Amino acid sequence: MTDSKTPPIAAPASRRKPKADIETIGGRRLKPSTLMMGHGYDPTLSEGSLKPPIFLTSTFAFESAAAGKKFFEHITGKREGPADGLVYSRFNGPNQEILEDRLAVWDEADDSLVFSSGMSAIATMLLALVGQNDVIVHSGPLYAATETLIARILSRFGVSFLDFPAGATREEIDSMMDQAKALAAEKGGKVALVYLESPANPTNALVDVEAVRASRDAAFPGDQKPAIAIDNTFLGPLWQQPIKQGAELVVYSLTKYAGGHSDLVAGGVSGNQTLINIIRPMRNVIGTICDPNTAWMLLRSLETLELRMTRAGENAAKVCAFLKAHPKVEGLGYLGMIDDPRQQDIYNRHCSGAGSTFSLFIRGGEAESFRFLDALKIAKLAVSLGGTETLASHPAAMTHLSVPQERKDALGITDNLVRISIGIEDPDDLIADFDQALALV
Repeated sequence: MTDSKTPPIAAPASRRKPKADIETIGGRRLKPSTLMMGHGYDPTLSEGSLKPPIFLTSTFAFESAAAGKKFFEHITGKREGPADGLVYSRFNGPNQEILEDRLAVWDEADDSLVFSSGMSAIATMLLALVGQNDVIVHSGPLYAATETLIARILSRFGVSFLDFPAGATREEIDSMMDQAKALAAEKGGKVALVYLESPANPTNALVDVEAVRASRDAAFPGDQKPAIAIDNTFLGPLWQQPIKQGAELVVYSLTKYAGGHSDLVAGGVSGNQTLINIIRPMRNVIGTICDPNTAWMLLRSLETLELRMTRAGENAAKVCAFLKAHPKVEGLGYLGMIDDPRQQDIYNRHCSGAGSTFSLFIRGGEAESFRFLDALKIAKLAVSLGGTETLASHPAAMTHLSVPQERKDALGITDNLVRISIGIEDPDDLIADFDQALALV
């Protein structure tokens, strides 16, 4: 018998109605930096916890058998969209769903999905959208692992690709679309995807997304159009929002600026709901969702994303002003100092900031570049970018080592190219570090 003084047991969180998110006040739309502090999370569903707990569970209890059936209708694709509740941590979880809600805010996307790495995001998207004998049109260069995935792995399943240089004109893009249509017809497939990376890794070359969208729409006037996806890791989500220029999917290595502390690996895809609904079942099947702890760490990082990226961008501008005038620097691939008028035009239309990752061309070759890298005292010799610390690497010998030499030459990935990602240290200290390292070249 229950004691009359015993308080009633609270309803489980899954049965309580969450509070609606507040996205506007007095007609003013709240900025992403504000929404990162609470969007998608109701403390009353988690015992009043101000921050979301980490939900370390493999599975979730259903309220009823009928509810379980309904959830699996979503998971298996019999109903469109995400599940109406929590099912199993390979499919969804509270931390991941809150993170996805907040990622969508930055790019003003319909929806987002999170993954165990940037490459698992790209691979899952490709597997979901591209079929046997299909053709992919992509810009170049791409991140080396992405190029490998398309050219060496998907090709084993009959997938072909055609690529155009990042700075291509509308006429050049039109020509590539026509070639892709002809190739797809010859193979008995379709042009399945237009995949972009802008700025390109590691050259910082920009793609005219508006021209790509116009070219795609002109080449495919009917309903069956290849999706336009773009890797926005170098500038996003603060300095570039490609959905506004016509992209339909935005891909991220969340390891970089979104995570920003070099302590996690994750990826994300945001964009058009119809396309997200195609990618989600593939993620469910192959299990490429990120884990709850990583999602929780990303929620923490998103709260300071604008602050970190802003400081890093300001630092990069000061460092590059010093490097540009240095006699041992042959050139800079920095978006704040563009020499090419067409690239400047794309930057003016697409970007709100120059970023903090750039290419530094040392006078000499590999030996001189290695001497510079080995002499750095503050900047760390490591791959990756977008962290709080400054990083430096040699793409030709490291991240792009697997790229054939002929293609590296064509794309400008030279032996004297050093990729720099500026962090949030004191900029004058960074300048002193680069100065002493260059003195030894």
